[in-house]
This record gives sequence, structure tokens and C-alpha cells, in this order.
Amino acid sequence: MKKRWMAAAVAAALVFGLFGCGGEKKESKGQVKIFNWGEYIDEEVIELFEEETGIEVVYDTFETNEAMYPIIEAGGVSYDAICPSDYMIEKLIANDLLAEINFDNIPNVKYISEGIMEGSRTFDPENKYSVPYTFGTLGILYNTALIDDEIDSWEALWNEEYEGNILMYNSPRDLFVAPLEILGYSINTTDEAELLEAQELLLKQKPLLQRYVMDQIKDSMISGSASIAMCYSGEVLQLQGANQDLKYVVPKEGSNYFIDSWVIPANAENKENAEAWIDFLNRPDIALKNFEYITYSTPNTGAQELMDEELLKNPAVFPGEDVLSKCEVFHSLGAEGDELFNKLWLQLRDAQ
Repeated sequence: MKKRWMAAAVAAALVFGLFGCGGEKKESKGQVKIFNWGEYIDEEVIELFEEETGIEVVYDTFETNEAMYPIIEAGGVSYDAICPSDYMIEKLIANDLLAEINFDNIPNVKYISEGIMEGSRTFDPENKYSVPYTFGTLGILYNTALIDDEIDSWEALWNEEYEGNILMYNSPRDLFVAPLEILGYSINTTDEAELLEAQELLLKQKPLLQRYVMDQIKDSMISGSASIAMCYSGEVLQLQGANQDLKYVVPKEGSNYFIDSWVIPANAENKENAEAWIDFLNRPDIALKNFEYITYSTPNTGAQELMDEELLKNPAVFPGEDVLSKCEVFHSLGAEGDELFNKLWLQLRDAQ
């Protein structure tokens, strides 16, 4: 579980003082079934939502977009709100698995920055199905106490000097970003020849790796048992808070710029409650409280106005146009593209 890195008193003052929240729990108004990434919300936010609305939250988690999708596609569990990434939202829309959002029930959408809403059009062209939750970049995290070099390229993850100390994400789309950027190809390519070149680079890298990971990156980088790793920018504040020797960079070749958003499945049984949930999360005090806990960049301008100027200038947390301009948002690759990525990934994983 993530630890809040700002003072609890500040959060409490904002939640209970500035916006006058609290009070007795309201009469039950049914449920809302949520499906979200692990460690991707402040649990106190869930409690506040239940207290203020009377809506009971049933909360489940997933580890990857690829693990989440077949559950939604099968429809065996009717979740009311889920939080996929950009390219997976595009896939859900294409397969008619999402309901259009009634934005009359989400007045706090006005706090989502215009730039992020515009970025969302790359996967939700008319902004009808999604409300941005977090955004950020994929880059390299390294320990300056263990690595003397100034890292600025994905090629550092192939440096033999770091053998046994390199971590790469256990996710096909994220994993292939580094070799595709080194080769000068789009991270959305479905050209088999280009992907085979990228796979070959990953095969050459594999003997240098400590392992493929997801959340395990945190303990390894904090403890120094690994010295360099792929990393989502949203992890940086928490990790640097635990180890000040850690530094984050978006490589010069470019990378992935991601937007995770709330959407409502087409078979949702509590659509209005889902919209109430999304609206609540976009109230500035709640968006700030949640950001302080998960540390992934919030697109909520109301929350940003309550932050310290120093934090807003941190490029790992709020990347500027100079960074985003060299990054791409993932797109859905279609069934054939997904099959190709997965085939190459399985070959790589099973290679000796």
C-alpha cells in the first residue's frame, strides 16, 4: 500500500475545512462496483464517498489492462466504473463495451484540463466515454549512488556494466517501448519486421536482466537491490521519498505518454452511481487528497491550484510540452496486432 507523502493534516484541513465535508452516513442508495488498478486510490476517499452519498462501494483491482479486458468482455461481472489506459479504452469503444457518459451528472468535469481532454481525443474522439483520472510518462529510474553516468537514453538498459541490476516491466506494450524507440519506430507499430527487430534487442538484453517486474520495482529500487529500471512517472515521488538517490528521466529518443481514465461498461447496473463516483473524484479537494496518496499526476486544475508551485514545476510529475512532444499515446492495435505482440512476448519470456 502506498504511503501519503504530504502531511495528513493538510489533507484533513482541505477535506473537512475548506469544503465542509463530513457528517453522518446517509441512507443507503445502492451500490457502485469499481474495478481499478491496485494501489490506485486513497481508501479514505472511498470511505468519504460512502459517507457523503450513501452509496456502498464494492471495490476490485486488476494488475494490467490485458488482465482486465477479458473480464469486461465476458460480462460475467457487471462493474459500474473501471479505470483502463488510453489504448484499452479505444479497444473497449471499438467493441461496444462502454456506455456513453451523461456529463450532466458530472459537473466537476469542468476541472479537467483542456490539454488532457484534448489528449483523450486520441482514443475517445468525441470525449463521450471517458473522464481522465491520471496521466504521465514511461521513463527510466536509476540510482545515482550506484550509477555514476548521467542517463538520458533507453540504451542504458542494455549497458553490460549494469548486468544483474536491470528491471524491465512485465507488460508487452510497455516492454517494447524501449527497443522500438531505440530503433526509431513508432510504439504503435504492427509491422512484424520492425517488431522482430525490437524482439531481437530484448533477447540480447535478457541475460543482463535481474527480472521482469510490475509493482515489485518499488522495493527493489528503494533498497538498492536493483540500480536501474523502467518506471512510470507516477511512482517517482513515492520512491524518491524513500530513497533520495533515485532519479527519473524520459529518454531522449521518446517514450509513452499515458492517460488513465474512468469509463462505464455497457452492462453497468448502477450507471448513475458510477457517474456520482466519477464526479466525486473530480472535486478539487478529493482529487488533491487522492493525488497525495497515489502520486500519479492529476489533470484536475482545481487540485493543481491547491498545490505548491515547486511541485507543479517538477517535470517528473507534470511534464512540459518539451517532454510530451517526443512521446506517443498508445493506440489499440486490433486483434491481429495484439496477437502479434503477445506471440513475440511469449517467445521472449520463454527464451532461455
